[in-house]
Amino acid sequence: MTLSQLKTRDTDRGVPAVPRPSEPAHIIKDDAEAIAVAKKLAADFAPGAAIRDRERIWPVRELDQFSQSGLWSINVPKRFGGPEVSYATLAKVIEIISAADSSIGQIAQNHLGVVAAIRTVSDEAQQRLLFGEVRRGTRFGNAFSEFGSKRAVDFETRFTDHGDHVVVNGQKFYSSGALLAHLVPIVALDDQGRAWYAIAERDAEGLTVIDDWSSFGQRTTLSGTVILKDVKVPKTHLVPGYKGYEVPTADGAIFQIIQVAIDTGIAQAAIDETIAFVRTKSRAWVDSGLEHAWQDPYTIQAVGDLTLRLHAAQALLEKAGYAIDRAIATPNADTVAEAQIVTAEAKVLSTEIAIAATNKLFELAGTRSTLAEHQLDRHWRNARTHTLHDPVRWKYAILGNYFLNGEKPPLHAWS
Repeated sequence: MTLSQLKTRDTDRGVPAVPRPSEPAHIIKDDAEAIAVAKKLAADFAPGAAIRDRERIWPVRELDQFSQSGLWSINVPKRFGGPEVSYATLAKVIEIISAADSSIGQIAQNHLGVVAAIRTVSDEAQQRLLFGEVRRGTRFGNAFSEFGSKRAVDFETRFTDHGDHVVVNGQKFYSSGALLAHLVPIVALDDQGRAWYAIAERDAEGLTVIDDWSSFGQRTTLSGTVILKDVKVPKTHLVPGYKGYEVPTADGAIFQIIQVAIDTGIAQAAIDETIAFVRTKSRAWVDSGLEHAWQDPYTIQAVGDLTLRLHAAQALLEKAGYAIDRAIATPNADTVAEAQIVTAEAKVLSTEIAIAATNKLFELAGTRSTLAEHQLDRHWRNARTHTLHDPVRWKYAILGNYFLNGEKPPLHAWS
């Protein structure tokens, strides 16, 4: 059985690594091309999204297309041969892909975040080495979060220094993209309790990725448990991630804006499905006196409301992208706080519209929209799962403290 045919969880053994691409990835030339390539890929990804979700078929072909398209290197700086597009463009790319298949959109999330972190904290030699990998089409997965810790920032995974390399031990979960990654950045603590990215080869001895992701949503994000037993990582691939949060940088906002883009993509897909179903399959209500469901004034009002709220979230998403660009160009407490705040605003609205649009779909489309053949429940399941990544109720507190008391947001990957 090939990887692309795998439909069930393999919890008994680790999943074998995939080889690096045999041909170098395309390099995007500018922002306009990035959007155009994303739209072309989305048109190809969308038709198979429902069956991949239903059967839990890994998007092997689609992921190869995605990473080879050049879109996985769009935030590599120009001085290292990358496109360095605006983060407003990067967010739009992720939104477009996520509207087609939100699991595929999420797979790129941590890769792009790690690329941003390397730009912030690595020295020039390490940047040249790792950005070269990214430009060739190498995919980063992730092994960040841990299942049993008290808080998301509490890590038990550690490494020990062995001269020219370190040895990592621990266990991870929520490891989006790790199954089909080429390199796996592992968040591990040194003897001072500082968090680094130890970027290991996916097929490194002692690194095992188990296909045990069982969530009801985002089912094909290639996540699972990562077991790390005496995994060797050369110091050339040891990135001091903690430095990105010792002083104000845009690193946290970058991780967050990608989350926002996934959710606006889910909302866009749900609204598009609602419109298509109401226009072609739904029946007018018996008391309406109307011939077609799309003539219903209450449905018209609801679609208008959903679209307006989506556009508001998208506008803040774009604004956040430009704020991140400014924070990267001129990093200081004020520019970084602005990027964090606008991104937090976008996160609130994107969460609300993703949940609202995926829920309203069934009310407006009617009972037949719940039939299994349409697979429309995947949008709600995806929205409900992905929006749990970090609690929006805390975003309101961050916003209130900033505007009322002048308190800047905390510096970490969730802010």
